[in-house]
Amino acid sequence: MLTQEHEALRESVREFAREVVAPVIGKFYEQHAFPYDIVRQMGRMGLFGLPFPEEHGGMGGDYFALCLALEELARIDSSVAITLEAAISLGAMPIYRFGTEEQKARWLPGLISGEALAAFGLTEPGFGSDAGGTQTRAVLDGDEWVINGSKAFITNSGTDITALVTVTAVTGTNPDGSKELSAIIVPSGTPGFTVQPGYSKVGWCASDTHELTFSDCRVPAANLLGQRGRGFAQFLRILDEGRIAIAALAVGLAQGCVDESVKYAKERHAFGQPIGAFQAIQFKIADMEMRAHTARLAYYDAAARMLAGEDFKRQAAIAKLHASETAVTNAREATQIHGGYGFMNEFPVARFWRDSKILEIGEGTSEVQRMIIARDLGL
Repeated sequence: MLTQEHEALRESVREFAREVVAPVIGKFYEQHAFPYDIVRQMGRMGLFGLPFPEEHGGMGGDYFALCLALEELARIDSSVAITLEAAISLGAMPIYRFGTEEQKARWLPGLISGEALAAFGLTEPGFGSDAGGTQTRAVLDGDEWVINGSKAFITNSGTDITALVTVTAVTGTNPDGSKELSAIIVPSGTPGFTVQPGYSKVGWCASDTHELTFSDCRVPAANLLGQRGRGFAQFLRILDEGRIAIAALAVGLAQGCVDESVKYAKERHAFGQPIGAFQAIQFKIADMEMRAHTARLAYYDAAARMLAGEDFKRQAAIAKLHASETAVTNAREATQIHGGYGFMNEFPVARFWRDSKILEIGEGTSEVQRMIIARDLGL
């Protein structure tokens, strides 16, 4: 059972998604345009501050509250949901977790209010799942880091309100000969930091995604985030948390597929009756609901373990793996139920179908999740 506070939040975000997002998001999606006004409204609602304490301008909630909001947004649209997820889990959270008091004071107020966005620069063009293969380098030159390299598929990195990108870079060599990886804050507009044109994407078309390049990009030495040499470990913690959030988003998409399929099955007639009267359709939708329900329980469990201070790595991987595969399956089935209309972009399920596949790739592929689970079992 949800607490009264969590239930009230869920209802509030559900109403916002249905009344504000649903009527307009299709246009943004078709135009590959970023929905600035929706983002501003989410900021006024306090959604960007959900898991942060009030002392930093947050709502004083918890990570589970964020997950509930993401699920409700994704029931309507994943572009809006991923914008919020990346802004918090990958943008503001690293600064909150690992930043100095000066870094928090400078960056968190704008990020928590939603007036600014931050991005997370880990993935590189030649190294996806193999994040340890990072090639971007940062050399300390006096009191400045000089950064050279590139990052790929970075969400929220090129909007008009993007304030910074935190990047992982090789800053030296460890005693065992491995790469020393550190995290460094690069403010938007820094000379040598170039945001490349946005990608032409299959899905998430109303979210912001770019490749980033760094050419003798100089930032103050004080922009080091956390301990030198701990950048990779820090981001692994961030990714563990983020997998729960992505699982919640995936559950929202999966549940949205159920919502739209039930609605369509009642309205669409064939052979003299609603198609929902046919057992073949009923069973498809029943299976979709079953998958969404069990995926929801998986992310609830992972979030509960995280908030209790317990180890949650395996549970986060299970939740992300199951929920993302559920989203893909439900999107495929919802499209089939809609028939030819499911192939038309004006129907939400077409957007769900296009948006679902990336959930099996981003923030750790399904193969990586299976590796994590197996290793945690001692294999």
